[in-house]
Amino acid sequence: MCGFVGLRRFDGAPVDAAQLSQLAAIAGHRGPDGEGVWVDGDVGLAHRRLAIIDPNGSPQPMGSVDGSLHIAFNGEILNYRELRTATDYPYRTSGDTEVLLALHRSLGAGAGAGAVPLLRGQFAYALHDDGAAETWLVRDRVGVLPLFYVQQPGWIAFASEIKSLLPLLPQLAVDENSLELYLRRRAVPSPATLVEGIRKLPPGHIARIDRTGNVDLTCYWSPTWTADRQVGDAESVRLVRDALDAAVDDNLVADVPIGAYLSGGLDSSLIAALATKRVEPGSMHTFSAGFGDDRVDELPFARTVSSALGTIHHEVSVRAEDFETHWRNLTWHRDAPMSEPADVAVYKLAATASQHVKVVLSGEGADEIFAGYPKHRMARLSELPLPGPVRTGFDLVQRATPPRFSRVRIALRALSASTPNERSDAWFAPVTSRERGALLGHRPSHGDADIAEPGTPLKRMLMSDCGSWLADNLLERGDRMTMAASVELRPPFLDHRLVELGLSLPDRVKIRRGSGKWVVRQIAAAELPMEIVERRKAGFRVPLDRWFRGGLRTFAWDTLLSNESFVGQVFDRREIEQLLLRHDRARTDENIRIWTLLSLEIWHDVTFRTLTARPIAMVRG
Repeated sequence: MCGFVGLRRFDGAPVDAAQLSQLAAIAGHRGPDGEGVWVDGDVGLAHRRLAIIDPNGSPQPMGSVDGSLHIAFNGEILNYRELRTATDYPYRTSGDTEVLLALHRSLGAGAGAGAVPLLRGQFAYALHDDGAAETWLVRDRVGVLPLFYVQQPGWIAFASEIKSLLPLLPQLAVDENSLELYLRRRAVPSPATLVEGIRKLPPGHIARIDRTGNVDLTCYWSPTWTADRQVGDAESVRLVRDALDAAVDDNLVADVPIGAYLSGGLDSSLIAALATKRVEPGSMHTFSAGFGDDRVDELPFARTVSSALGTIHHEVSVRAEDFETHWRNLTWHRDAPMSEPADVAVYKLAATASQHVKVVLSGEGADEIFAGYPKHRMARLSELPLPGPVRTGFDLVQRATPPRFSRVRIALRALSASTPNERSDAWFAPVTSRERGALLGHRPSHGDADIAEPGTPLKRMLMSDCGSWLADNLLERGDRMTMAASVELRPPFLDHRLVELGLSLPDRVKIRRGSGKWVVRQIAAAELPMEIVERRKAGFRVPLDRWFRGGLRTFAWDTLLSNESFVGQVFDRREIEQLLLRHDRARTDENIRIWTLLSLEIWHDVTFRTLTARPIAMVRG
């Protein structure tokens, strides 16, 4: 992967190459292997490269042979070799970047969607067409890679990371309309961000910027509903196995060493198994994290898989003090509040992986496609029209449920929500609608209207999960935490062909006998020890409940209740104190709510107190 920044002016002023280079250097961790700048009057691109394909060639920004197109590209076009052979173009390099130029040149950059549907992989790029005076921004289908932009009078800028755009803003402010969305979903859904004025190009979208500065967005792909395929169990297994094999083959395309994350769970273990079969025996590196807590530690399972596969295995240890050590720095990398407690572990895994490989495979996405979360087994119940007294009863019971019954409590919290959409969000929401109202001092204003989508309740839930939850939360954190260590992350389960196939399969091959991912388990049974195949889903769990009563207690209290606390100013301070007290007395487990508020506080401090103090030259219209 790489990083880039672009600027286009409409006020008659030229783009300053030195300032553009400065902005790209802010995200220099995304590309330690090379840098470049291209400026032509009122438009410019700057690029930082992490060399994965054609490492000794393909410098960027890159121009077409006739000089009419210029591109800054982040990602990998995994089918670039077949696209190359099918394109009549005088290639000068052997990489995938020039394939993009060739495709757009032959199909027409102005018809951006003509080239994009041919691409497989993970990508975000900016392409400037000098002849048409148009600039195109393109993001991959599921949103593996990021792309942000800001539009101001007289200019538009775009970048791989928000931090590269902050020095351009005439005024830095929190988008307060996004605060409730953050509390509801752990991350702000596209196209909004927590920074006022900065927008996120949604997954599967293309933005066209014309000569006057207008921005037109087009959706070229989304995880939409399709009728169930009429296939039997054996055929379903074959189809998924073939698609997964093809996805793993694609994701091994690289000119540098590749490794794999290995949690000990089903998904990462299966990806590691399939990848290991395709490389030289004994050459695959795998990476696992442990937390020093027997309740959540999966290292023994990861060792079992590594031993069975014959991988070169590496383990990292994550402790409470690592959160204090890395939280601020990783928040700077994240460009947002750290949404998942496992983010620190993902970073430490990537830092260890960087000593051995430049690319890591992960099992991300299998749960969202093939129904791996506990909530998926209750999809039908989530859509039932529950009377108000029943929902109130669920809420009262969940508040009285002991912390050790966490799954029961989460289910009751979700079922107490007032609408099916809110219930769907509530399974993962750190703060319920009632709690958001208490913190904000009013009822939340972002209630979604329930839309009668076709299909089954499970299929509707999966399509929702494949949207913002995946792109704006899990994939954003995966990209930022691995790129913080200059490592590329690839999730084979999110090959768009596999996503489309998975969503088209009937519910019975996803959930069976109270267990999710049935079809994936059938494939894994031929590749992994049965104790891994039959394991109950544990997730990447961090023992924050104990840490917020121990090593992180003082940090949490002092940070959230200080007189300078942003969270204490925008939310009800008494509610925050009561939240901390309930957790301290072990009456309830409030760790995810404490984490959510702490992450927001640290993000605000890093973004508005640390970044603004950096001496970065401003570029304003």
